[in-house]
Amino acid sequence: MTVTLPFHVFAIDPATVTDTPADYEKHAKQHAGRILDAVSKAATAANVTCKTVHLVHEHPYDAIIKTADAEGCDLILMASHGRRGMAALVLGSETVKVLTHTKIPVLVYR
Repeated sequence: MTVTLPFHVFAIDPATVTDTPADYEKHAKQHAGRILDAVSKAATAANVTCKTVHLVHEHPYDAIIKTADAEGCDLILMASHGRRGMAALVLGSETVKVLTHTKIPVLVYR
């Protein structure tokens, strides 16, 4: 599963914005497709059943939890970038949010 944030624009000078919502959506779908395609191929090679999902959602952790609940998942596997200290606090972590908001076990890979 991969979750893309919706298109947002924050710019002092609107002329500096080069992407349109349609461009953003196209690139996001392509990027998600490449990631999910690689995962699907790896799962097939390992003889593991795999269903891929790409969502656009304001809060990725919420989309991950709701999808896991809806699909009846018994485990959520997530990556961790391993940020520490202020970087972890300032940037936030979708993995931490999933860990603290779900009752489903979460396996974090770093």
